[in-house]
Amino acid sequence: ASPLITRRQAVLLVPAALLAVALGGTAGYMALQDEPVVPIGGPFALVDGAGKTVTDRDFRGRVMLVYFGYTHCPDACPTALADMVAAADLLGDKARGLAMVFITVDPQRDTPAIMKDYVTPFGAPIAALSGTPDAVADAMRAYRVYAARNPTADGYDMDHSSIIYVMDRTGRFVTNFTHETPPQQMADRLRPLL
Repeated sequence: ASPLITRRQAVLLVPAALLAVALGGTAGYMALQDEPVVPIGGPFALVDGAGKTVTDRDFRGRVMLVYFGYTHCPDACPTALADMVAAADLLGDKARGLAMVFITVDPQRDTPAIMKDYVTPFGAPIAALSGTPDAVADAMRAYRVYAARNPTADGYDMDHSSIIYVMDRTGRFVTNFTHETPPQQMADRLRPLL
């Protein structure tokens, strides 16, 4: 019998499958041409570490890397953010046209101030955003993000999809990476957009 996938593997596979269906190449489009294409991305209004409301429109004119995660994340989130920063470093001066955005899936614990403190050690201009549970849920819906609370002995963890969304200068979805995409590959794919 084939082994069952773990919950963490399922968390990564479900959004990947959704993206493949929504965006899959020509063959996927032909197979589903009667189905509506599900848009990825959209408006959000969240709060940064200074208490300022930040919307998706504040990033117009720059290519956005948008990642949803949380500050208690043990592996995928810090890896994704470190890879985004490394890719920006590889882009050199072109990185000025790039906006890195980290949005929490855990607004109960991740206040705007905690989010700001979390991204500071990465040494890069990452917009770390939180907000009310409703505002965060709206952003997650717009980006088709999966997240669920997973109880633990000392509280809870958050199972969540681990996708870095690439939005063009107009806010339109272009492609995606995962926290396992090498920074060089990210930089190579971002360079033509910048």
